[in-house]
Amino acid sequence: MSSFGSASPALRLTDAAARVADRLGTGDLVVAGLDDDDLLGLLADATEARKALELIVATGSAEVARRSARDLGYGGLAQKRGHRTGTGLVQQITGLARGDVTRAVQAGEDLAPVVSVVSVERGAEATDAAIPALPAVSQWLQLLREALSSGRITQAQFHAIRAGLGEPPVDRYPDLDPQFLPAAWARAVHLLLDEADTLTVEDLRNQARVARDRLDPVGVTLRFEERFAARSFRTWADGSGQRHARIVFDDDAAAWIDAMLQAALRPRRGPRFVGADAVEKSKAVKADDRTNEQLQYDTMMAVLRTGANADPTQAFGDRQPGVRIVVEASAIVAADERGSMQVTGVGHLEDGGQAVPAGVVEKYLCDAGAIPILWDADGRPLDVGRELRLFSRTQRLAIGTRDGGCIWPSCSAPISQCEFHHIDHWWEHHGRTDVDDGVPLCRNCHLRLHNQGWRITRHRDEETGIDTYWLHPPPDPQTGEFGEPTRLRSKSPRRFTAA
Repeated sequence: MSSFGSASPALRLTDAAARVADRLGTGDLVVAGLDDDDLLGLLADATEARKALELIVATGSAEVARRSARDLGYGGLAQKRGHRTGTGLVQQITGLARGDVTRAVQAGEDLAPVVSVVSVERGAEATDAAIPALPAVSQWLQLLREALSSGRITQAQFHAIRAGLGEPPVDRYPDLDPQFLPAAWARAVHLLLDEADTLTVEDLRNQARVARDRLDPVGVTLRFEERFAARSFRTWADGSGQRHARIVFDDDAAAWIDAMLQAALRPRRGPRFVGADAVEKSKAVKADDRTNEQLQYDTMMAVLRTGANADPTQAFGDRQPGVRIVVEASAIVAADERGSMQVTGVGHLEDGGQAVPAGVVEKYLCDAGAIPILWDADGRPLDVGRELRLFSRTQRLAIGTRDGGCIWPSCSAPISQCEFHHIDHWWEHHGRTDVDDGVPLCRNCHLRLHNQGWRITRHRDEETGIDTYWLHPPPDPQTGEFGEPTRLRSKSPRRFTAA
């Protein structure tokens, strides 16, 4: 295999294994005696070794699959070793599950260089057999290959981005330059690789899908219709008579379910800045001995029983659930002769950023209307000032649209779970209640920031007028020194806009 990183996987493996051995010594595997830094360093070194091992297993598995191609018949490697497929042979050697081997082979195929025809034995004879070679890859896939082979990302992260983005659908847009979408895919890969360290694999896969939907608006409708056609509801009873259900949601229904369940759990998760009546209701909900799953079940039963026009206080407390969609104003065109608005682009759910097709946006415009948010020439929501202690509803909408969720690097909380933090504290620094000086933080991250002494600052580039936000850690309790700040990045789908 060819290595695209600065060091080969074998060298990275031996170096990382040596560091692990140095931390643990040669005795029994005991980690309880390690201090905090050594413990975290041990995990980092072991992860580096695992990344290198995964890479070796992936490329080796792909080569076994290539040498076991169906066209090779009994002369293929797997058949000669008594296995029907290369996957089965790899499973026997590695002890991995079939799905893990399949993913390893896919990663190895994406990494493998183009090879020439090689000689393969067929029984007692040696003949030239055309073992399939892989074609050259585009820039966006090459970026992913290099990130995986260099150890920057794990195999799971590679698959999350690869599967989430899919292939650029060049054929859907014949009027565009053939290189436009691949270039947009490459920019999305750059962003996702930068964010990979702060996202779980599940969140990374979700953000890759958000990027794909942002760059492929036609595909949003196609995928929506496929999932709508797959919707289903089935109930059955098990052997003891307990009833069960299995639901496959379409995108619109899933958004409503998420909104209702978020509203039901809101008193347990915050935010704290609510009216007096809501405070008492929150206390009652927190004292409730039901699990979250039981509370969500009871909520859904209450909705089903009371109907679509249920009194919101009966099932949801202080906040009625609803689905909020963010859409560019330029995508909404004048009404047609029937008086309905037409949407030419796609929208994105405020919570999570998933794309919804134009038809769904039009339905919500018809049923619920729209709230405009104005942006200045530099892409910032407009300021309001210091008249109010708390951000107004419109300001919260603007901040949510800009940042897409809790802005703490490792947090994936949606906007519906966020409070809005003044960068310059309202009392301590006389901070303004301006959109530029507000960032969304979930309750836990907001408390961590205040209680542990973290700070967020804003820097505006005078030439471009673009704001960047930075998270500053508290001083080290031993040395009093401050660590390096971390740049906070928007999680809004807007960041994947093609140039």
